[in-house]
Amino acid sequence: MKKDGPLIQVRDLVQRIGDQEILRGLSIDVMPGETLVLLGKSGGGKSVFLRHLIGLMRPISGSIVFENEEITHLTERKLEPVRKKIGMLFQDGALFDSMNVFDNVAFPLRESGERNPKIIREKVAESLAMVNMTGHDHKMPVNLSGGMRKRVALARAIISPPDVILYDEPTAGLDPIVSDSINKLIRHLQRELHVTSIVVTHDMVSCNHIADRVALLNEGRIYFLGSLEDLQKTTDPIIRDFVDGRSGETIY
Repeated sequence: MKKDGPLIQVRDLVQRIGDQEILRGLSIDVMPGETLVLLGKSGGGKSVFLRHLIGLMRPISGSIVFENEEITHLTERKLEPVRKKIGMLFQDGALFDSMNVFDNVAFPLRESGERNPKIIREKVAESLAMVNMTGHDHKMPVNLSGGMRKRVALARAIISPPDVILYDEPTAGLDPIVSDSINKLIRHLQRELHVTSIVVTHDMVSCNHIADRVALLNEGRIYFLGSLEDLQKTTDPIIRDFVDGRSGETIY
């Protein structure tokens, strides 16, 4: 791993869905160990960007270098070791409804070939403890609250300790108290696992709690990149409208 420079380097990423150009030359560096929060309007390409980082989408053009390796043209087989280093928390948790909590969390281990029941039990227990979900092993996803579902999904994402965790709207649909617990958990995992975190959100409360740096995606490009202090100080009207929650529209 490259220790003295970016962990991830993205250059000129372009993606279209149908006739719509979603990413229009997005470029950004992600530094080792930081929590980078990516802000932007709904439907603006934030989740699309995350899916490129884990190889679930391939760009029309552009480059993604992860730990000094260009990954945009790797085959599915060659992407496997990269994906093992990246955990992802999908917006809805993406739990398997037919599996209980234990089997959901154990799924990545079994997929990677682990067959020793003792090792699986120990690792599942460790991951659940890290997200404060000990004792819920036999519950089905349908019996979990929204916050609990996200914690279980996060336990699954970290069971093989990743170098990077990608969070897609981790507090979406949660009440303020549960959202606060998720924000604290993101910080806790960064400290405990020494991971790099990329958090996609439009929640400014979350941003203010967890961000080391903040990027704003606008019109398919990175419009702003800086510290929380830089974000709060800016007078740029596009950034201020987003930070202050103003639509910029006149209602008659």
